[in-house]
Amino acid sequence: MKNSMISKIIMKKAVIMAGGFGTRLRPLTMSIPKPMVPIANIPIMEHIVNLLKEHGITDITALLYYQPERIKQHFGDGSSFGVSMHYVQADADYGTAGSVRNAMKGCKEPFLVMSGDVLTDINLSDAIDFHKKEQSQATILLSRVHDPLHYGIVMTNQQGRITKFLEKPSWGEVFTDTINTGMYILEPETIDMIPPDREYDFGKDVFPHMLRSDMQLFGFITDGYWKDIGNLHEYQSACHDVLQKQVTVKLTGTQQTHAVIGEHVIIPETVICTGESVIGNNVQIGNNSSIHQCIIGNDVHIGSGVQLSNCIIWNGAHIGDRVMASDDVICNDTNIESGVTINEQVYIAELCQIGSGAHVLSNIKLWPKKIIESSAIVTRSLVQEELWLRELITDSRISGLANIDINPEFAAKLGACIGNALGMHANVVASRDADAASRMIHRALISGLMSTGITVRDLQITPIPQARQDLRAGTSHAGFHVRRSIRKPDTIDIILFNHDGRDIPHGISKTIERYFFGEDIKRAPYNEVGSIIFPERSNETYSMRFSSALKVDGILQSDYRILIDYSNGLASTTFPVLLGSLGVHVVSVNSYVDTLEGFSDERTDAEAEETSEIIRSLGYDFGFKIDASAEKIAVVDAQGNWHQPNRLLTILIKLFFEANRHREPYAIAVPVLASTVIEEIAADYNVEVRRIKNSHSAMMDATKDPHVLFCGDTRGRFIFADYLFASDGMFSLAKCLEMLALTSHTFADLDESLPYRARIHHSIPCAWEKKGIVMRKAMEFTEHVSRVLIDGITVYDDGATIVLLPDKERPAFIVAVEADNEEKAQQVAELYKEHILYWSEAL
Repeated sequence: MKNSMISKIIMKKAVIMAGGFGTRLRPLTMSIPKPMVPIANIPIMEHIVNLLKEHGITDITALLYYQPERIKQHFGDGSSFGVSMHYVQADADYGTAGSVRNAMKGCKEPFLVMSGDVLTDINLSDAIDFHKKEQSQATILLSRVHDPLHYGIVMTNQQGRITKFLEKPSWGEVFTDTINTGMYILEPETIDMIPPDREYDFGKDVFPHMLRSDMQLFGFITDGYWKDIGNLHEYQSACHDVLQKQVTVKLTGTQQTHAVIGEHVIIPETVICTGESVIGNNVQIGNNSSIHQCIIGNDVHIGSGVQLSNCIIWNGAHIGDRVMASDDVICNDTNIESGVTINEQVYIAELCQIGSGAHVLSNIKLWPKKIIESSAIVTRSLVQEELWLRELITDSRISGLANIDINPEFAAKLGACIGNALGMHANVVASRDADAASRMIHRALISGLMSTGITVRDLQITPIPQARQDLRAGTSHAGFHVRRSIRKPDTIDIILFNHDGRDIPHGISKTIERYFFGEDIKRAPYNEVGSIIFPERSNETYSMRFSSALKVDGILQSDYRILIDYSNGLASTTFPVLLGSLGVHVVSVNSYVDTLEGFSDERTDAEAEETSEIIRSLGYDFGFKIDASAEKIAVVDAQGNWHQPNRLLTILIKLFFEANRHREPYAIAVPVLASTVIEEIAADYNVEVRRIKNSHSAMMDATKDPHVLFCGDTRGRFIFADYLFASDGMFSLAKCLEMLALTSHTFADLDESLPYRARIHHSIPCAWEKKGIVMRKAMEFTEHVSRVLIDGITVYDDGATIVLLPDKERPAFIVAVEADNEEKAQQVAELYKEHILYWSEAL
């Protein structure tokens, strides 16, 4: 505990949120709730109670939900711990704020809210004094972390007044490395604004409302230790930090050389202890053993010749002779017989039996009461679940190495989890690309779904836009598409759709993850196993919707001659039939599905020049490249010039404006990385330009507003909202033909007529753990210039537009600069590049 006097402002009451399932800590939490997981032989929640007591807060209410009796049995009425404990068990999940209101309604004095599953030694007294001094209605205790992505980020002014609050941001929204610790000081009136008997959260509801209402919402930045015990690796890290004295907590025992040792411990002189360890009561260690930086619980027996390094051993475990283990967690009452070798990152739940001479390989989880036979080699690695340690589904997509991270076992389990989230007798649409690995994963997913009583409508080899259109009919509850990644050919993508064809909502994603990490999957009885249906008219339905959304007569009259590069993708199986009704003369290249060589949405210089030469030689009007997933397009004009994606977006927006004058006023949506020339063009039309995040999901969200007729991004994806809420490369191509025919424009003349601004784009190496710091420094650096915070930081300074954006896929930072000339753009880009390098390397 940091030395400090008890706060001059006495606060007696606190609420501990102790209802967590501990899903990501399984198998450690199979029989105990997360707050009861031990750190240095003391439950996490007991460390919290000790901290509260140290600062004079002794009237404590614990909010319980999962396995409440284990917490009640340990703490009782609190008298053994020098506090008064009360318990409130919710009858439903009311969210963080709803649960606190349920427990503290009628409270007439300020109180502290604590999370029961964090390790901290934060100076609560200083925070309380700050809260009273500023006359705050709610104060959030803040901490600075290396990886702020998975927390709520908070920005404050110099007085500590909160200016921005964002729960679970994307990398483009991580404007600081200062995060919400889940600890709050609240005045009674804050509770009064929480509605009763409904789900309501502090991060998603209460604090954003207070910010909008200009209420007294403050943040207190602490310099104490704080760690969220969110997963197994963080649990081990927290235990290690205790041993390294990076956090001040109460330990039970007497400090001796290399260890804090409890009562009635037998350690022969031949035992070698190195580093710092914590050893509980009634522990016996055999001759010639070595212990390095371990936490050993009560009543543990360790044999002779044992080598333990960085291990956490819970109460009652028995470790036989000559056992070797490193960086592992061994839970209560597990019996490990002689000669066993346990590699790194192994998590063994309670009451397991491991026979003599067995070898447990790295990254293994053993659920409770598992029995490993003597001399067995345990090889079933759960490395794929460690890959998604914090989040399985990102932007409605799961990606991993084909047949390694995403293998048939994984896919079948995922399918069963999706089925559990949807419920028995639901219908799911399935589609895939032509790749062999995709077919394998697609079939495994279907098997998992059927095992939970789900009926699957299998569209088989079908482009993503067509699958989304099929879901729009409203007869299915969800959908998925499996494809080999276009950008990483050794990677599989599984894309999840909602019942209406949009991306799957965040709430359903979290439900799927809870089943996946929790392992409590329910299977259907044998007579209710699901079935597979192969729809017969899917292609016909798609074709009808496609044609009805176009003004075909104008295209027919124009008699266009075009080249189409199908990228060896799925559009080659569908689009030629649709083109037949448009009267277009077509030369096709890469017009078959090739699963051997793979495919890419990137053009090589040789491919680009070859296509340009064909266009010029034949005198064709223009050419298109449709990416392999049939979602994006690229354009080459009659002169053989390929238009870069950002410029193509600007050209298509001008074309859309010209073709839709009769529909004004309306709005369009483009990402922050799109050119500011778009606003210049829009000034001549009655059209609103809305800036959004640089993602397909943000584009789809924008179309929920009926005033938004068009969305486009800087990667060749375009949404025409009258047709579909998602990008369809085949329709985008056809729509271009329609608009060109209606306006008599060409791509070349549109390009020549539009203003041009020089653009410089840098991708600067930046470690993941440095991104939050860099964003905070960038926010401070740009504080006094014009800027907007939508996706990263967009700065408007001296005629230049600068976008500073953390790369969400790589350890890198994006700097994109647009200016009136190349020299100015290069100069500004280099300035910001130097700053980012300095912030990321020097701090």
